[in-house]
Parts: sequence; structure tokens; C-alpha cells
Amino acid sequence: MGSIIRSAANNVGASGVFSSSAFNNASLNSVTSLPTAVDGKMKLILSTTASGNTTRSFTSGIDSTYRTYVFKFINIHPASDDVQFQFQGSTQGASSSDSDYANTITSNSFKAFHYENGSSPTLEYDTGRDLANSTSFQPLTDGVSNDNDHSTSGELWLFNPSSTTYVKNFISTLHLVHASDRSNPQYTAGYFNTTSAINAIRFKFASGNIDSGTIALYGIA
Repeated sequence: MGSIIRSAANNVGASGVFSSSAFNNASLNSVTSLPTAVDGKMKLILSTTASGNTTRSFTSGIDSTYRTYVFKFINIHPASDDVQFQFQGSTQGASSSDSDYANTITSNSFKAFHYENGSSPTLEYDTGRDLANSTSFQPLTDGVSNDNDHSTSGELWLFNPSSTTYVKNFISTLHLVHASDRSNPQYTAGYFNTTSAINAIRFKFASGNIDSGTIALYGIA
């Protein structure tokens, strides 16, 4: 122990600062960069912009390349008023049929809201947005307003969708301007109750088209 202390002391200068030789670790000398696979950065895979579409689907880019995927929603505007924004997953890849987006989901949801006139600030469990081993599309929001200046924005995280061992967890946080003119953040979490790989995701409103908005898909290395 004494030799360790003396060795450290020999590398301390008069000003009390360690010299560079104190940190000369031969095992790190040849390391010039970290592998990109562990850099923790978001990688944009693809994005899609809606313009009066019934659905927006991601049928490629969701595979074993990344263990975490993030969807970013930017100003998703419905054609119809007071409609929920929803999603479902598929194990069928590039299928165009809604019937292939029918994995069983168990989830829960809660929301807060506050009206423009300052009334009724509320935080509550939202029993109308949870699913219990259901094959329905999962609501991510309450009823979004279709006023020209209203929309919903936020994100959805999907974890290890290519796993054939575990069910597929997801977490979403979105904010919407509600049809009754209120600020309405919505929080939803759950899982696809399947050990098959989820390789496609579809988004739509409960009724009517997606009038406009952008959805971007990222992978996290």
C-alpha cells in the first residue's frame, strides 16, 4: 500500500496537479475511437409526410439493427374533428392490410388537461384508452381537434422489436390540442403480447384521414 502511495506522490507536481504520466494506461494507448454501435446516438432511418392519407405505415427499417426505435410525431393534423391518433404493430412486414396489424396489446394510459379558459385542471387514469390483451389499434391520444392551427406532436418508443424471447414493450408521450380547446398531454405504455418479431408499425386516426404531419423513425445504437 505504501509503494502505491509513493508512486502516486511522485506524479504530483508542485501545484498539486497530477502529471500526464500518472494516467499512462498501456491498455488504452491504442484506442482511437469507440465503436459506432455503442455511441447511443439517434440515427434517422426514414420519415414520411402525410397529405390526406388514411394510414401511414413503416414496413421497412424495423429489424435487429437496433434494440430501441423512436417514432417522432410532428404536427399530426386530422381531417376529422375529435379523433384519437392510434397505432398497431405487425409481424407480416410490408403488408397493406389492416387485418395484419392485429397483435394483442395490454396497456394503460393517463392524461392531464387544462382548458384555455383556465378551468378544470385535471390528472386522471384514462380507462377509455387502455387495452387488455386486445387486437384493436392502441389509442395514443384523446380526441384531437381539426381546427386549422391544431394538431398532436410527441414520440413513441419501441424496445427490442426483433426479439423472439420477450414481449415488446412500448412507451408514448404525446401532446394534443383537444377538440374542446384544452392542452392535453397523454401518456401510454404497454406491450405487444407476442414473442414473434414486430417488423412493421401503422398509424392512423380512429376515423378520417391524416390531413398533414410528419412521422420520423429513428434507431438508437
